[in-house]
Amino acid sequence: MQVYTHLDCLRKYNGEGHPEKKERLVSILDSIKQIKDIKINFKEAPLAEMAVISLVHPKKHMEKIFSNIPKKGLIGVEKEPFADTMLCSHSKNAILRSCGAGIAAADDLMSKNERSFCAVRPPGHHAETVKAMGFCFINNIAVTTRYLQSKYKVNKVAIIDFDVHHGNGTQEIFYNNETVVYASSHEFPLFPGTGSEEETGVGNIFNATLKAGIKGKDFIKIFEHKILNPIDKFKPEIILISAGFDCHYRDPLANINLESEDFYEITKKIVELANVHCDGRVISFLEGGYDLIALSQSIKEHLKALKL
Repeated sequence: MQVYTHLDCLRKYNGEGHPEKKERLVSILDSIKQIKDIKINFKEAPLAEMAVISLVHPKKHMEKIFSNIPKKGLIGVEKEPFADTMLCSHSKNAILRSCGAGIAAADDLMSKNERSFCAVRPPGHHAETVKAMGFCFINNIAVTTRYLQSKYKVNKVAIIDFDVHHGNGTQEIFYNNETVVYASSHEFPLFPGTGSEEETGVGNIFNATLKAGIKGKDFIKIFEHKILNPIDKFKPEIILISAGFDCHYRDPLANINLESEDFYEITKKIVELANVHCDGRVISFLEGGYDLIALSQSIKEHLKALKL
C-alpha cells in the first residue's frame, strides 16, 4: 500500500474558519502513521506537468488560474455566493502536487500493480473542464483517468465517488464518454445542486441520491444497487475512487449519518468488485471530509479495506 502526499499540500491556506484547511490532511497523515498491521510506503507526490493536465483542462484555463495567484493574501476564483475557492501564494505547487499524486500512482499501478491512496489537498471532483469551484482547481481523478487511457491504452475506467457532495466536475468531463463510467452517491439536494438520477450521460452516469439522515445499513443497500451493480455490468479495467468522508455523521457540511466503520464496508465492496474485473487495480483520491475526528477514524477503515 502506497500513500502519496507532499508538504506543499499543507501550505495552501484558504482563510480563517475555512473548512478545507491543512489540519484535515495533518489529521489523516497522523492517523495513517498509527496503523500497525498494514505496511504503508509514503511517497512524495510529484508536480503534474501541463501536458498531462491539458488532457482535461485547456492550458489557457490553467494559466489564467495560476496568473491570479497573489503574492500575499487571498483571492477567490468564484462569484458570490460561493466565493470560497481560494488562491494563496502557495497554491500553485499544492494544486500541481495534488494532481501529480494520481499520475504517479497510475504509473505504480500499471508497472507494479500497487494500490495507492492520494492524501492530497486541494481536492478535485468539483473542477469542471474550464471552471474551478467547490475548493477544486484541477480534477485530479479525471486527469488520472485520461492519463491511463492515453499512456497505457486503458479503455474502460470506472470512477466511484462516495463524497457526500456530487462530483459535478467529473460528471461534466465524462458526460458523453462511453469508455468512462461515473457513479456517485451523494446527499440530494445539496451543493453543488447537480446529480439527479435523471442525469445519465450516454448511459455511463449513475447517480444515487440520498435523503438527509440516512444511516449506514440503508446507505450500503443503495450503494450496492445503484453504484456497484452498474459497474459490475460495465466490467472496468481499473477503478478509481473519489473518497470523501463527509457522509460521516460528525461532518458539519452535510446530513448523512455514516459511522467510521461503514467506510470499511463501502471500500471492501469496491475492492471485491475490482478483484473480479480489474485484477484488483484501484487508486483512491481524497476529496471531502471536514471533521477531524471523523477523518482520523474513517481513513483507517478505508485503508484497511483498500489493502484487502
